[in-house]
Amino acid sequence: MSGGFEAIRPPGQLQGLRTWWTMLKISLEERLVYRGDFVLGTLMRFLPIVTQVFLWTAVFSATNRGDIAGYSRNDIVAYYLLTMLTRAFSSMPGLATSIARSVRDGSVKKFLIQPVDYVSFLLAARVAHKLVYYAVAVVPFGAVFLLCRGYFPPPPDATTIAAFLLSLALSFLLGFFMEATLGMLGFWFMEVSSIVFGYMLVQYLLSGHMFPIDLLAGVPTGLAGVSLADVVHWLPFEYTAYFSAAVWLGKVQGAQLAWSLGIEAAWVVVMAVACRVAWRRGTRRYSAFGG
Repeated sequence: MSGGFEAIRPPGQLQGLRTWWTMLKISLEERLVYRGDFVLGTLMRFLPIVTQVFLWTAVFSATNRGDIAGYSRNDIVAYYLLTMLTRAFSSMPGLATSIARSVRDGSVKKFLIQPVDYVSFLLAARVAHKLVYYAVAVVPFGAVFLLCRGYFPPPPDATTIAAFLLSLALSFLLGFFMEATLGMLGFWFMEVSSIVFGYMLVQYLLSGHMFPIDLLAGVPTGLAGVSLADVVHWLPFEYTAYFSAAVWLGKVQGAQLAWSLGIEAAWVVVMAVACRVAWRRGTRRYSAFGG
């Protein structure tokens, strides 16, 4: 009897996929509970676009230059709109703080006794969040891009579009694992809000969300022939905003594009391993309480 049972039991990998799919469906249902609040919050994210258009228009008017670091006014506006799209994939609001809070209040202990992988659960929850976000934001995103289509150059070729979509998918994974790893510091520190704030500040400055990283090309680092932009290109931050926008605008092409995609994928692997290591080592020293 036991042999027959073992024969029909689904493989562990298949069972893991079914568990992950169940977690995803539950997370989707949770995200759809407060639909009005979610829709309003999503729409409010588009207000800074108007500010950025006015800001860069004023900058170019004041400088009387046709381009800055190879970007015309239209390029800058298109760049900022594309970084908004990239950030819609890579940003993980509240992830790090929620992980640290669950460690601090003891609610994380249920994942230590239940057959549910915590990191997989978090990933499923974020996938659900993004799916709901995209469903809500597709109309305003489409409207904004349609109204601002005059700022964009002609659409790139199919290879560039494929690279752009791949970079978006990798940016989601990179953003998730970076934030999750940061949240795992809650196993070692009672309060991580200051660390998270510092990370968000550095990430905002070095990701290209504030301005194109190309503008840092003339900033020296003290090393011969090495600019600040060269240093930033080796860090993971630019892949959460700048890189995808630069790909679409044709700023990264050919061998450099393939090389940069490889670096982005490598950073995803590094941060995924770091997240797993932090979780395993953290749980070994963790003493559950509360909850």
